[in-house]
Amino acid sequence: MYTRFLGQADYAPTLQAMQQFTAQRSPQTPDELWMCEHAATFTQGIAGLPSHLLHTGDIPVVQTNRGGQVTYHGPGQVVAYPLIDLHRAGYFVKEYVFRIEEAVIRTLATLGVTGHRVAGAPGIYVRLDDPFSHAMLAQRPMQRSDGSPAPEPVFEGLGKIAALGIKISRHCSYHGVALNVKMDLEPYHRINPCGYAGLQTVDLSTIGINADWEDVAKTLAQELSARLAPAGSA
Repeated sequence: MYTRFLGQADYAPTLQAMQQFTAQRSPQTPDELWMCEHAATFTQGIAGLPSHLLHTGDIPVVQTNRGGQVTYHGPGQVVAYPLIDLHRAGYFVKEYVFRIEEAVIRTLATLGVTGHRVAGAPGIYVRLDDPFSHAMLAQRPMQRSDGSPAPEPVFEGLGKIAALGIKISRHCSYHGVALNVKMDLEPYHRINPCGYAGLQTVDLSTIGINADWEDVAKTLAQELSARLAPAGSA
C-alpha cells in the first residue's frame, strides 16, 4: 500500500479527490493511504442530524457521504484516509473497522497510552483518570447473542481521542480515522461529537503527552499499513 503524506490539505478538495480515486480505480489499482491535516472544519455524516450542530460560528460545515454524525477536523489532528479494495484484501467492513481501531490502539501504545473500544460506539477512547492504565473497561465490546441489539454506549470517565467514519463504494473504502494530537478542542463544544451530547473529546496533549504531529502521523501510517494488509499476510 502506497502512503501519501499530503501535509495541510483543505477538506473539500481532499474529499473530491478520494471520490474520484475510488470511482476511477480498477481491480488492479494499488491501494493507497493518505495522511493529512485539515483546517478547522465540521463534517456531517450522511445520516447526521442538524440538531447535533449547536453553534458552529465561523467554522464551515461540510456535508459528506461517510457514516456517522458530526465531527470536527482541525490543526493538530492526524487524519488518515485508507483507500482499500476490501474485496481484494479479503475482509468485510466490521473487520476493516476493527483493523483501523487496532492501528490507533497500537499507535497510542507506542506513547504509553492505553486506547479502548466502547461497545456500540466506533472510535478509540482513553480513561480520563489514568490514560496509561491497562485495566479493561466495563463498557468494552463483549460477545452477545445473535440478534441482540447493540448496547447503549456508556462514556463515563472516558474521553474520545480518535473518531472513525467510513464510506464503502463498490467494495472500496474511503474517508477514515482522525487521531487528536495537539489541538484547540474548543470547537468540540459547539457540537454533539459523533452525535453524543456531553461526550468529552481529548487529545494527546490533554493527557500529558507532548507528541510531534509528524511522528504520530508516521507511526499511525505504519500501523495502518500493517493492519490493513490483505487477510493472511498481516
